[in-house]
Amino acid sequence: MKLRIYYEDVDIGGIVYHTKYINFCERARSEIFFAQGKLPVFEEYHFVVKNLQANFLQPAYFGEEIEVKTQLKQMKRTSLVLLQEIYRDQELLFTMDITLVCLKKDKIAKIPPYFLEVFASLQS
Repeated sequence: MKLRIYYEDVDIGGIVYHTKYINFCERARSEIFFAQGKLPVFEEYHFVVKNLQANFLQPAYFGEEIEVKTQLKQMKRTSLVLLQEIYRDQELLFTMDITLVCLKKDKIAKIPPYFLEVFASLQS
């Protein structure tokens, strides 16, 4: 997913504020669901973040175009790990491993088949 960096995304020096990278990744994950027509918010199942590890490699700046790429690293019965990377052209700026857990009525649940399909589409 491609994004442009706006003034609201940067600090006084014109560099993307660190929490915005996580927001960009969240937006990319939402777009995956939109593209598949399967929105967790309208289903009885939803996903919550259990853990994330972020690596800030290079800064992005106001006005630049970036791309967020998402890949499935691991899928278990009730959770999955995604690798999300942010690029400027071919230059890697940011990486994040994020663990998501499936919930049904706020209890850990087996990932339903229709969401397994969505995440399977992210395998490289």
